[in-house]
This record gives sequence, C-alpha cells and structure tokens, in this order.
Amino acid sequence: MRAFVLRKVGEVGVIEKPVPEPGPNDAVVRTTAAMVCTTDVHTMRGAIPVAPDVTLGHEAVGVVHALGSAVEGLAEGQRVAVAGVTPCFQCDSCQRGFSSQCLGRMLGGARFTSRRDGNMAQYFLVNNAQANLAPIPEGLSDHKALYATDMLSTGFVAAEHAELALGETVAIFAQGAVGLSATIGCRLRGAGLIIAVESVPARQDLARRFGADLVVDHTRCDPVARILELTDGQGVDAAIEALGTPQTWEATFRVTKPGGRISNVGYHGEVPEPLKIPLEPFGYGMSDKQVYGGFNRGGRGWLRRIFRLMETGKVDPTPMTTHEFGFDEIERAFRMMASKEGGIIKPLIHFDADSA
Repeated sequence: MRAFVLRKVGEVGVIEKPVPEPGPNDAVVRTTAAMVCTTDVHTMRGAIPVAPDVTLGHEAVGVVHALGSAVEGLAEGQRVAVAGVTPCFQCDSCQRGFSSQCLGRMLGGARFTSRRDGNMAQYFLVNNAQANLAPIPEGLSDHKALYATDMLSTGFVAAEHAELALGETVAIFAQGAVGLSATIGCRLRGAGLIIAVESVPARQDLARRFGADLVVDHTRCDPVARILELTDGQGVDAAIEALGTPQTWEATFRVTKPGGRISNVGYHGEVPEPLKIPLEPFGYGMSDKQVYGGFNRGGRGWLRRIFRLMETGKVDPTPMTTHEFGFDEIERAFRMMASKEGGIIKPLIHFDADSA
C-alpha cells in the first residue's frame, strides 16, 4: 500500500508499506477520505519528535477491512470513523476521565504518528477497535464524518472547558479549523456574546457564519484593548486560545475577568521557551481565574455525540473545506497547508476505492 510519511525532519513523501495486520483487539481500516492537519506540519518541522518514515495523519474515515478475533459489534465492509486520539479506555487515566492522557502519559492517547503509523495511508491500524471505531450513520457523508475525528472533537473540548453558562461572554483567539470549531461549540453551549479574533477575511466570514457575534482584526487594533472596550472594561467570562503562540496565550489572561476561565487548545510546541503568565491580569496568582488545557477525547461515544449534532442539522462543518485533492496529490496539499497558500483551511483528500 501507499503511505504518506515523514522521511526526516523537513521532508515528506509517499512510500510503499505492507498492509497492517490486526491484533486480537484491533481493526484495519481501508481509507476512503482523509484530511491534513496543522499538527502534521508541526511534526514535519520537528516540533513533535517521531521516527523516520512514520506515516503521518490522524484524520481519516473508511471501511473495515479486517477485524481482530476479539472485536465484537463491527463488521467488515462497515463505514467507520476513528478519532485522532485512540485511548485504551482501560487504564487508570482513561477510567478517571482523562482519555487523551492514556496510560498516564502526556497525550498518551495520541497514538497515530507519535507512537505508531498514522492513517494518511490506503490502510491503517486502529487499536482497541471496539472502543475507538464509530460506525458512520447512513445519512452522514464521509466528508462530514471526517470533521468529528479531530477538528470538531478538539474545538468542542475547548468550548466545554470554557464552562460557559447561558448568556456568558467568550473570546476565541484564532479562527483556523479548531478555532472555528470552538466557535461552533460556544454557540451550541449558549454563549451570549462570542468575540472571534482573526485577520483573514475568509476566516472572519466563516466565524460569523458559525456563530461569532463580533470579529476583532488583530492587525488593525490591539485585540486586548478592543475586547475590553467591547465588554465595557470588564473582560469576558471565558477565553479560548486556539492558535498556540505566546502572544495569544498572554492575551487570554488579559481579556478574562476575575473569576473567569481560560481554555487552551492551541499547540505551543513550535516555540520552545516557557509560556509566561502576565502577573497583574492573573491577580499575582489570586484572581480566581481557572486555566484548563485539553485535547480531543477520542472514543466511539464521543464521536456519536458529534455525529448526532450533524445528523439533526445543528452543525455543518464542511464550509471549512477549502480544497479537495486525490491521494496522488497529497504532497501538494501538504505544502499548501504548511504555507497556508490559497487561503487553505482544510483540504479533503479522496482515496481511490479500488487502490490496494
């Protein structure tokens, strides 16, 4: 089979690999559609250390190709999705509700690429398949189901960690795919005022479409000052960091009112220096502000909840898809994601159903 891999830091390519074989609790899925994530770009740049020639990707859907002997409730040929995080759901961390920190390891549930081959290949392996594979409802397209695997999963966790009560205010820093998904999540949770911080016009338009009441362009003003002005100097009840830069991290503390919540979902690995907390906005450590950093939860039940929101028409994430490619164009799609060429937000990758 063909697989899109990291040859070495700074170099990607497509190589031949054997089709994986499932263990007793595993499944092998034949890929029908996938997406490139900015995390793959971070990995290519060396921000996430991985082995040479490991398969990239953690956003894919497909059909069951082979099942392990102990897997029940699934069938070969069934359309399925798997989250970008594949926990065991048996260890102490999972049992305590921290599935993305599986086995007591930091982000231990993120097995694709970081611990073994990812799923940007014609076939891929899913561990603990009975818990991690979610059948795709008949009326839901592969295109929509793909968004549940990471973008909506991660953005919705950010919104949940903001702990919004009905009518509260929230600021969301950056409107890439995860930030846009957080905007959708905050709307669903009943935020009374959603302020999106974004400079790219197309992303600003999507933010408004997905529920942002106001958009602040950080290239035209000081976003902190503007958000404080929009909230009569009080600040917001919650702020979401969805970019992963020191500037946006510090800004969340500056715009959040005392007693507010800061929900971080941005990946900060490309800037190696420790993140700083501005002391005065943090009340010198006594502001009653809560800080929560979280990630995609993974699991069949979590995916089903997101599927239900799409099935009932409450969520349609597909306007985030700006480009479509065949798998033979995957390297071009990846380069565009790395450079953000052509206003790309999410590229949809179609796999040839007859390929092997």
